Amino acid sequence: MTKWPPRPRLAASFYKAHGLGNDYLVFEEGDDWWATEENVRAVCHPHRGVGSDGIVVLLDDSGRVAGGAVRERSPDLSASPSALAEGSEAGPGEPLEASVRVRLRMFNPDGREFERSGNGLRVLASYLMRLRPALREMDVEVGGARVRMVGRGRDGGVYDVSVDMGRAVTGPGAVGLDTGALDPHGRLAGPDGLPLELVPVSVGNPHAVVVCDDDQVTEERLASIGPFLATHDAFRHGTNVQLARPDGEAGCRALIWERGVGRTSASGTSACAVAVALVSRGMVRPGEVEVAMPGGSLRVTVTPELDVVLRGPVEEVMEGRVATGLLARLS
Repeated sequence: MTKWPPRPRLAASFYKAHGLGNDYLVFEEGDDWWATEENVRAVCHPHRGVGSDGIVVLLDDSGRVAGGAVRERSPDLSASPSALAEGSEAGPGEPLEASVRVRLRMFNPDGREFERSGNGLRVLASYLMRLRPALREMDVEVGGARVRMVGRGRDGGVYDVSVDMGRAVTGPGAVGLDTGALDPHGRLAGPDGLPLELVPVSVGNPHAVVVCDDDQVTEERLASIGPFLATHDAFRHGTNVQLARPDGEAGCRALIWERGVGRTSASGTSACAVAVALVSRGMVRPGEVEVAMPGGSLRVTVTPELDVVLRGPVEEVMEGRVATGLLARLS
């Protein structure tokens, strides 16, 4: 299993946004509560907590939110100063293409830490863009890798954000899949014993894309195959699962079962994995691929070498603060 550093301690203030219904909370490091597995589960709980598909933690050397404004600490953040209040203009001489460098950690609602989330990254981008209207380029360190994000624009509370996800890798070794569990054709037996056509894909985290016929991308099938594969012993670190089929030369449809989450309406890294799987199989042409999910569509650009860029909308939901009663329970 991945060895993560000690759990961080977080501030009570949070920001919430979603990418096509896949919602994340952004917290900064602080002194109010520990991000233990139990506490993360409590905060993400849809009825007893704030409710979320996961938590993005902006680490302390990236700045800190207090009372709705940023107390800037990092040379990276202060190198390209911009107005902090929403809707304010850039100061005199400030470059229009402002940039920052930040470090993140990410946690699933089951409390476990994980490598990266495409939608979680883009939610974090919207948070930074909200605080810094001139911000355009964001270099992010997450899960031991560096990712470049670009703010493409904003329309009210909806942000257009792209993420350079790097080069995807396919094959069992990319996702820690035991080849001894596969048949001679590279297939894995499904919950009903019938072989599944899998395309293992890593885009910084593990995915098992199940290539389907037109009538096989159903919620019923996802409910069976999703949890079966996500926790299958053959995957060393577990896996995210997608049922996918092509839809023309430049599109596809997918249903998502996320590791540590369950069924989700959309997923950024899952959209990338689906596009990569179908391009690598020659079922969809390289270039921009529209990945349609129940929550909506994301655009994924895949080169012949499997370099990946994810782009789509993020909608802000709220800013808030964990109340005293819940904080007492978290402590």
